[in-house]
Amino acid sequence: MSLLLRNGRLPGGDVPVDLHLEGDRIAAVGPGLVAPGAKVLELDGRVLIPGLWDQHVHLTQTALARQRLDLSPAGSAAEAAALVRAQLDATGLPPQGLPFVGTGFRDGLWPDDPDPALLDAAAGDVPVVLVSADLHCCWLNTAAAARFGTEPGLLREDACFAVVRSLDDVPAEVIDRWVLDEGRRAATRGVVGVVDLEMRWNADDWQRRVAEGFDALRVRFGVYPQHLDRAIEAGLSTGRALAPLLEVGPFKVITDGSLNTRTAFCVDPYPGLDSRGLLTVPPEELGRMLERADAAGLVPAVHAIGDDANRLALDVFARLGLRGRIEHAQLLRHEDVPRFAELGVIASVQPEHAMDDRDVADRYWAGRTERAFVLRSLIESGATVVLGSDAPVAPLDPWVAIAAATTRSREAREPWHPEQRIDVATALRCSSDGVDELLPGGRADVAVLDADPVRSEPAALREFPVAVTLVAGRVTHSTL
Repeated sequence: MSLLLRNGRLPGGDVPVDLHLEGDRIAAVGPGLVAPGAKVLELDGRVLIPGLWDQHVHLTQTALARQRLDLSPAGSAAEAAALVRAQLDATGLPPQGLPFVGTGFRDGLWPDDPDPALLDAAAGDVPVVLVSADLHCCWLNTAAAARFGTEPGLLREDACFAVVRSLDDVPAEVIDRWVLDEGRRAATRGVVGVVDLEMRWNADDWQRRVAEGFDALRVRFGVYPQHLDRAIEAGLSTGRALAPLLEVGPFKVITDGSLNTRTAFCVDPYPGLDSRGLLTVPPEELGRMLERADAAGLVPAVHAIGDDANRLALDVFARLGLRGRIEHAQLLRHEDVPRFAELGVIASVQPEHAMDDRDVADRYWAGRTERAFVLRSLIESGATVVLGSDAPVAPLDPWVAIAAATTRSREAREPWHPEQRIDVATALRCSSDGVDELLPGGRADVAVLDADPVRSEPAALREFPVAVTLVAGRVTHSTL
């Protein structure tokens, strides 16, 4: 297909620009282009940018979360239990034996503990599983604990992951439909691709979805340690194309927990707790994993949130001489910031987490928050930074991440550590998968905006209007 986008503009510019797309590539960029036979889309001065990417999502979990009770309003364990009771009263009991599932609670600042007795009183014999917003802990009542063969109460890290994985048992045709819906929603926000780090064997899922017509986004899927042998046997390597919009992504290893769950592995103890967090993969084991994955052509993506977890991960990258990514990099020692650039390790960060976690960080990382979510420091040090959401932890919407990165504020609050703000142009570059500008020969992945983000008020960024999204030269969203 040949398509001519006529009379657009580039961010910050006033000169009219046309964009000619031929098939899945950009054929030409410039004013006054002529493309005989091409379909013409008149932009009337709208702004052209490279299509946006979310570099860290859990797309199945995002689709499932939309079907579950939203617990984000709960300011206490008692309020969360009351929300469960109210939902059961409104909708009735789930089918016999199936658990009732809620998601999105943040217990880091709750005044009361997530006691299973609260859920027992709210739900009786109905199994209840409530999953935290950060996905690193879940809260089970007595009936759910019996169903899953574990203890009632709050489960953290691997014990939580085991329960959450069991909740994914949804018929393929149902979850695939929900995932396609999420892809289409993302397209309305200018998204052309995601890195899907779902903690499951994603190769079969995505090959099935693409074969059945999923074409809303480009997808790179990750591989976890429990699936490494299978991935190697299947010949999977990072960057290998399995279908026109489907590639193998990185090898994901989780080495610590999260801030809200107080399991991120830190140099200093958490105030009031006899703990520095949890190191789930020691450096020696991490090194063996990364060497094996690298030998198979799988690029590592290491989850590290606490400052000691980041230090240890960077040490392993340095010792092995490997490049790769660190996912989150939320708390860093000052001396570790320049190591990302020196080692060629990408910082894959989620700016909206700073807005979600600022109060929890002020409590549990007190005296250290000038080293938290240090986007500007990483970029000024020369590091490659890419932005994402960790959806469903934060919305799968790059404009939310861009707004958080450039304002360090939400809901009219004072900016949190505004010295770490970055400008809009930089945030856009960090959101476009390394494509700094639209050039001939480049992928025909484009977003058309109704306004100029570089010239817009910061408050407008969170819900920035997207007119058209194109993936491989094909329109996936349009309001024109």
